[in-house]
Amino acid sequence: MIRERFRTAALTLLALVAFAANSVLCRLALGTGAIDAAGFSAIRLVSGALALLVLVRLRGRHPVESRGNWRAAAALFVYVVAFSFAYLSLAAGTGALILFGAVQGTMILAGLRSGERPRAPEWCGLFLALAGLVLLVFPGLSAPTPTGSLLMAVAGVSWGIYSLSGRGSTDPLAVTAGNFVRAVPPVLALSLFAMPTLHASPKGALLAAASGSLASAGGYVVWYRVLRHMTATFAATVQLAVPVLAAAGGALFLSEQITVRLLIAAAAILGGVGLAVLGRARPLPDGKRLRE
Repeated sequence: MIRERFRTAALTLLALVAFAANSVLCRLALGTGAIDAAGFSAIRLVSGALALLVLVRLRGRHPVESRGNWRAAAALFVYVVAFSFAYLSLAAGTGALILFGAVQGTMILAGLRSGERPRAPEWCGLFLALAGLVLLVFPGLSAPTPTGSLLMAVAGVSWGIYSLSGRGSTDPLAVTAGNFVRAVPPVLALSLFAMPTLHASPKGALLAAASGSLASAGGYVVWYRVLRHMTATFAATVQLAVPVLAAAGGALFLSEQITVRLLIAAAAILGGVGLAVLGRARPLPDGKRLRE
């Protein structure tokens, strides 16, 4: 039991690091104008699909047998595209607040609707982590554009739906591969529609490919694997650690400054996540886990 919990915790951390890396790669590519949003989205999904299909084949299963479903694929497509286009008009802090607020709201409401009843420490941990997130981004907030705000809110809701669609998955690799493959045709259609504005430098294309094949595909496979051990509320709370990890990545790879405010916010967010973990220390009844 202890070994299984440690393994789940390690895999959860790996998934969160992958999500944070995705944010850093996106900022590196779009922030410098190395690639346009539609091109980044297309390369991200296509490279992710190719990487996953290779892994499925290496495992001895023919790619066409990959699973997944169109609902999850649609949520994945909408998330990737809305996320990319939203950051063309939103500041990083503003976008993070809208995105994670929408993710938490979607997953928590879904959990309550399915009959979850989080314990008091879990609620306290969630609110502490949310307060830390607001502290992290609030001083840098600017008046968001209506279009950018709507796109990022749509991205957050879509990410929440995509996460919940993987509940109880017994074969995360095949499910993720199937979802990515299904998301390729619409993103290619979007690229054709946006053809006049498409542009990509070698650096931009490489960053988008890394985002798709490593941070996205790999991170989502691991995330689907650990989701079956989480309630929706717990999964929503844990993801609040991503902005902290992204800030650390920004300091390491983008020369962004680590401030006292960042350290305090990080302590609040991670403390809230830790409180939620401790509040959920007792095993959950099978009916309360995220299952299909």
